[in-house]
Amino acid sequence: MATIKLTINNQPHALDVEPDMPLLWAIRDVVGLTGTKFGCGIAQCGACTVHLDGSPVRSCSVPVSAVSGQKITTIEGLSKNADHPVQKAWIQHQVPQCGYCQSGQIMSAVALLKTNPKPTDTDIDNAMQGNICRCGTYTRIREAIHTASAEISTTNKLPRNGAKVGKR
Repeated sequence: MATIKLTINNQPHALDVEPDMPLLWAIRDVVGLTGTKFGCGIAQCGACTVHLDGSPVRSCSVPVSAVSGQKITTIEGLSKNADHPVQKAWIQHQVPQCGYCQSGQIMSAVALLKTNPKPTDTDIDNAMQGNICRCGTYTRIREAIHTASAEISTTNKLPRNGAKVGKR
């Protein structure tokens, strides 16, 4: 066991865990933030997507020792009241059916809009292709991302991760 210092959702944590423990299990089982889901365990489905220093990563395949000192954002840290433009668009378009993959989908969509605030359908499809939705709500996911893009562009809202997005 080792003490690993993490910053998750702007909160410091000192975890006594095995250094090779996947970040996913540290987030869920040790810290108690269960919004990030386990899907496949081999970084192929996207259910465990979190942001590491603002970039999306599959937390099931990242050892906790590799992220010490970096800023980790989970779905719980995206906004306090589900008022991030992507979360609001998800609700507006009734994206989830079972909901299991949604935190990973949302975290990937937020990362996309951070780097490409006005994505085309092809941009969205390419960025989201690593996130599997067994319910097949891909059309609604795409619509929600376009809606969030429009809101971000008109409000010039700063996402929590600090990346300024706005009109191009």
